Parts: sequence; C-alpha cells; structure tokens
Amino acid sequence: MFDSIISKDIELLIYLNNLGTIQWDGFWLVITNKFSAIPLYFFLLYITYKQFGVKKTFIVVLFVILLIAISDQTSNLFKYGFKRLRPCHNENISHLVRLVGNRCGGLYSYFSAHAANSMAIAIFFGLLLKSFSKYLLPILVLWAFIVAYSRIYIGVHFPLDVVTGLLFGVLYATIIYYLLKMLLKKFMN
Repeated sequence: MFDSIISKDIELLIYLNNLGTIQWDGFWLVITNKFSAIPLYFFLLYITYKQFGVKKTFIVVLFVILLIAISDQTSNLFKYGFKRLRPCHNENISHLVRLVGNRCGGLYSYFSAHAANSMAIAIFFGLLLKSFSKYLLPILVLWAFIVAYSRIYIGVHFPLDVVTGLLFGVLYATIIYYLLKMLLKKFMN
C-alpha cells in the first residue's frame, strides 16, 4: 500500500509540475521565495500592534518565532528521518520534472517546511486577528496553499510533502495560538 501511495504521489507531481510554462515560471519563483512574503508579515505585525499594543505584540512575536522554529525543525527531523530525495535529486524521475530556477534545495524533501511555515503563519494570524476581519483567515489560507503549490510547480517537492507540511502547519499554529491565548488571559488582563 505504501508503494502505491508513493507511486501516485510521483505521478501527481509529474502531472502538476509539467502543467507549468515558461511564461508563469517567474511568477511562481517570486511566490516560492520566502522573502517575497515580508510585506505580508509587516502588515500582519502592524495589525497586531493596532489590535493589541506594544507589550502584547512583543509576546505575539515571541510566539511566532517559537511557532516557526518548531515547524521548521520538525520538517528537518522528518527530512533526515525519512530521507526521501527531492524530485530534482531523484535520478529515477529528475528527467521527468521541470526544475524551475537555478537550485534544487537540500537533498531531502519530506515534508515541506515552506508549506508548514506558510500555513502556520496563516492559521495563527487568522485566528489571532479574527476580530480585525472575518476574511483574513481565508485569504491567508489561500496564500498558504499558493505558496505550498509553488513548491510542486518549481519541482522541489512532491504533493505528499506539501500536504503533510500544510497539516503540520495547521496543527502547530492551532496549539501555539491557544497557548498564547491562555497566557494572555492568565497574565495580561
């Protein structure tokens, strides 16, 4: 059964990755670049500051650092635990995958830290700032899905890597959000 899942994962990667075209490659390279989200992060930080003030915003930033550290390091543990080669490093399929950009990334792929981190940010701030806008959470989740898909588009992750990353992002963001909420309720009122 496991071999069947991996086989379907490879087929889906090849299909989705090969939908790409040179005309769209630049767009997806911008989306996948972690620095392109900096304006979004500043916007979220600004809204947090306006909603909660300096002291609580400082605590939120500490929790976001914790969230990303946990998400990122879990991804690394899985990568070195499972040792699943990235599509672009797997000689059995690398010739079937469009590698968009000039680098493949680290050797292992399971699971995508980009997907986990973007979804973690989306869920955490979507929950934190729900009083600011009921549309913020769905917009941020859509952004996280687009970032996650970019990893398949550029040829550095399998769909299963991305889905697992998204799920870990949701899990960690929810836990960290509720821990923050408990802390703020207990010590900051």
